[in-house]
Amino acid sequence: MKKHCIFALALVLSLLVGLVGVAAAAEPAYTVRVGHTLAPTHPYNLGMVRFGELVSKKTDGKVNVEVFHSSQLGSERDLIEGLQLGTVEMTIISTAPLAGFTADFLVFDLPFIFADVKTARACVDSDIGQKMLDQLASQGIKGLYFYENGFRSVTNSKRPITKPEDLAGIKIRTMENPIHMDSFRIMKADPTPMAFGELFVALQQKTIDGQENPLAIIDTSAFYEVQEFLSLTEHFYSPAPVLMAKAYYDSLPADIQAAVHESLVEARAYERQLLDDMNASLLDTLAKRGMKINTVDKAPFIKAVQPIYEQYTGKIPADLIERVKNFK
Repeated sequence: MKKHCIFALALVLSLLVGLVGVAAAAEPAYTVRVGHTLAPTHPYNLGMVRFGELVSKKTDGKVNVEVFHSSQLGSERDLIEGLQLGTVEMTIISTAPLAGFTADFLVFDLPFIFADVKTARACVDSDIGQKMLDQLASQGIKGLYFYENGFRSVTNSKRPITKPEDLAGIKIRTMENPIHMDSFRIMKADPTPMAFGELFVALQQKTIDGQENPLAIIDTSAFYEVQEFLSLTEHFYSPAPVLMAKAYYDSLPADIQAAVHESLVEARAYERQLLDDMNASLLDTLAKRGMKINTVDKAPFIKAVQPIYEQYTGKIPADLIERVKNFK
């Protein structure tokens, strides 16, 4: 009987030790806070959530990803500073704030530089895009991959935009991006840079007339509630760099780094497919929500903004502009 009791006690202790070991193994060793400025239903957010699921699975729960949407951790500039200060581990943003680090990022902001989304994705995923991301290392930022926001179109509360002249006098919110602002100025609009988090109220109160963004943002940010006209200008392509604090990335073991890369690539495909699926249905959705939608002949717009290319050649290396324009 004594032997049976000792055996039973040993078995219980063994099970307890095993359970403690499992609990310890399941406890995340690394927490990655991801901040961005868009809505929880936007593919940005859904892509980062998918990344978190994938990397947790690939690391047996060692990595926990917490996603903060809707500017909860601040504006895009705040998030970049957070990477440098170590208060944020990861972000997904527009390219606009990165131009202060290297003007090369501005090349993707040149109007109508990409004819279609297939070419745009192939270009940013090539050595052209990777070289830009690598240039951020000296600023304490690890450039990882480009996700996507999409082609930007104009909405406003005044009139349909069918030709460049229709933009005259329109007070339009833009990102704080010199190419974006100069492109609208050359078409006689009044570009007004503003943080994204302030945009809806500004449109609602009519302190500005319009804005320009991809369809997914127009929908997920409910701009259809405060904008009557949507004109499919598709004037700028907006890639979305995924960035990590370099010090944090460098502190990760090699196997964790590998899992981060694998997960981001898989989640990138998911995020882009979400955008494709949304874009296929959003015109009908936005029309049903009351927006008056018109297509445009892009040729006059392309002609109107050609001086922008001359103005920025030199600020952006001429050979880089040619490589991107002619990318196949």
